[in-house]
Amino acid sequence: MSEAGAAPRETPAGISDPESRPGIGRIFLEFLIIGATSFGGAVPYLRDSLVTRRQWLSDNEFIELLSISQSLPGLNATNMGILVGEKLGGALGATVAVIGICLPGGLLMFIVGIGYRAHGDIAWTTAALKGVAAASVGLILATVVQLSRRSLEQSFDYVFVALTVIAISRFHQSVLTTLIVVGLIAILWHRPGKKRQGEAVK
Repeated sequence: MSEAGAAPRETPAGISDPESRPGIGRIFLEFLIIGATSFGGAVPYLRDSLVTRRQWLSDNEFIELLSISQSLPGLNATNMGILVGEKLGGALGATVAVIGICLPGGLLMFIVGIGYRAHGDIAWTTAALKGVAAASVGLILATVVQLSRRSLEQSFDYVFVALTVIAISRFHQSVLTTLIVVGLIAILWHRPGKKRQGEAVK
């Protein structure tokens, strides 16, 4: 079959140039770096790498994939690795992304676990862990602020954020229950027919 008659290669929505589509090796290397450097949680590092630096995803795509990963069982990092890897490189891309993001952490935690068992009761170790925990909260908060500027398009969206926080922190509801209830309310609020009805009234 001639090249002129061949179907065009599908390109991820976040990549405008087909030639810039990352290869399997590059996907593995990027997720390996994320797995080795994502101290205190992978979400901020995933966004910085995939959206800001590599521009493999748009902010909207990142938010959509993050929403899916948080709505399903498992770790956000591995879920995101599967979703993003599959989007960029198919099944093989998903496989190498998961291996890349899990390999450094698995090896380091094995080593740290041995050290913590031997020296976990030392005061300096406890103080260091508290400092890392505080920094982790700051990293997640910074990412939340950045994403909220792009994903919360209507002022009423902040109500859904408040409902989620109150349900989990105040009333101690499970994450799954909260996502289902608040998600259904948000879907009804943003239903496609509502916008058309508003335009018809105008």
